[in-house]
Amino acid sequence: MKFHTFVICAYGESPYLESCVRSLKGQTVVSEILCATSTPNAHIGAVMEKYGIPVRVREGKSDIQEDWNFALAQAADAEYVTLAHQDDLYGRHYVEELFEAYTRYPDMTLFTTDAVHIRHGRLERYSVKRTVKKLLRLPLRLKPWADREAVKMGALRFGNPIMCPSCAYRVHYLPDPIFHSEYRYALDWDCLVDLAKWPGRFVCTEKPLLLYRVHNGSETKACIRDNRRETEERRMFARFWPAWMVRAWMKYYKKAYAEYDA
Repeated sequence: MKFHTFVICAYGESPYLESCVRSLKGQTVVSEILCATSTPNAHIGAVMEKYGIPVRVREGKSDIQEDWNFALAQAADAEYVTLAHQDDLYGRHYVEELFEAYTRYPDMTLFTTDAVHIRHGRLERYSVKRTVKKLLRLPLRLKPWADREAVKMGALRFGNPIMCPSCAYRVHYLPDPIFHSEYRYALDWDCLVDLAKWPGRFVCTEKPLLLYRVHNGSETKACIRDNRRETEERRMFARFWPAWMVRAWMKYYKKAYAEYDA
């Protein structure tokens, strides 16, 4: 069995796709790289052919949850799988850090990292949002106890501080399918709550090994425009807190939406 595979989730004709591929090819520890798409086109085909990356096509209408589950299934012979989002970049030590975390914690079912935003081609190393996410992830710094449900859930009750593209999933130790949510925007938060209840350890490194691109064409931006993000996040908070606290949390939480103005 392979240790790790990147599966690039490609959609449409992203101008950032090749940059993502180069960041995966530039890792200090080599991993298999695949591409999964439900929108096959000449652009995706040309980029993948240039770098010798196999393309797997999902038939049917594009759907973020179905696309992600399909992508995970393409790497069934890997211990860990990272769903690489086509607009983002990965630090060259990502796989190296993943392997070191596994060596130290062989019961690790989820690996995640810190992230910085890229906006207008520039890195935003300092932001309120990044600081808040770091604070919310504090329970996961208790690595010897991060196999306990209470610790894993402690990082998820006040919001979702885990950046989905940074995650490496130990697919054979987790439910199949991993993504099985009624939500479209908050599906990763919803599923992380479920994964926290399964045996295994969440390991987080606070090294910024994901560079997350903010732009007006992103799915996050679309979910803000049609109020889907607010609706789904409100429902997620209601799972943990009484109504008056949900209103208080959302009043603060909605301020973060402005950070996605590209």
